[in-house]
Amino acid sequence: MRIIAKDTLVDTQGVRITKISVASRHIAAKAQPGQFVVLMKDETSERIPLTVVDTDKTAGTVTLIFQELGFSTKRFGMMNTGDSFYAVVGPLGHATDIKRYGNVILVGGGVGIAEILPVARALKKAGNTVTTILGARNKDLLILENELRASSDHFHVTTDDGSYGRKGFTTDVLKELLSKNNYDLIYVVGPVPMMRKAALTTKEFNARTVVSLNTLMVDATGMCGGCRVTVGSEAKFACVDGPEFDAHQVDWDELTKRNRVYDHKEKHLCNLHKK
Repeated sequence: MRIIAKDTLVDTQGVRITKISVASRHIAAKAQPGQFVVLMKDETSERIPLTVVDTDKTAGTVTLIFQELGFSTKRFGMMNTGDSFYAVVGPLGHATDIKRYGNVILVGGGVGIAEILPVARALKKAGNTVTTILGARNKDLLILENELRASSDHFHVTTDDGSYGRKGFTTDVLKELLSKNNYDLIYVVGPVPMMRKAALTTKEFNARTVVSLNTLMVDATGMCGGCRVTVGSEAKFACVDGPEFDAHQVDWDELTKRNRVYDHKEKHLCNLHKK
């Protein structure tokens, strides 16, 4: 799968977020909002899941956005237009259940904002009234603002430091909106602490809430169990049962611990390749 275009969305404060368009006519033809692909840079590299942000069925291209955070995603960031990935599989996971719910809220934090874009577009097209809340540490780290504004009836931005939009967190705005109006669906993607807090917030109002989980994955076909998460006391696999789940049923303590299990090894690997 060859890279057709590459753009840097963020490159500041030690954060680099990259957007690439890759040629994959079959995936472009079939991918739906909420689904993802798995990529390998070369024959021995790690398998990395990335959400399908956009597709162009005519051109046969798929748009992906990732933060160059760990060893493998940093290697992805070193690739240029014209380079090819060793392998790709997809689309994977269940697509988002798109229909006319009524009033919906989409909450995106950090690079998770990329994941709500295709869902926002699809929900808007289905006739929903879409309210979007985006959150970032500061203005320079905010992505896809214009694209999401275009697909939203109501739009809010929060930054931790108050450098843009409202100072505070996405959950502050979420709680205020829920206290004033009724909403038929809340859809949340972002860092685990943010999703967890959003789930606690919406549970107070008994508002249906869906989260898209970025869990650790190895094979992404339900065989390895690496993406296992407990939902409503049942073991689920994010790759084949998800990646979307009822936010009020997720065991957030377990998810947090599982996502950190390789942190020390990842840090050691990155340090080795700095030398």
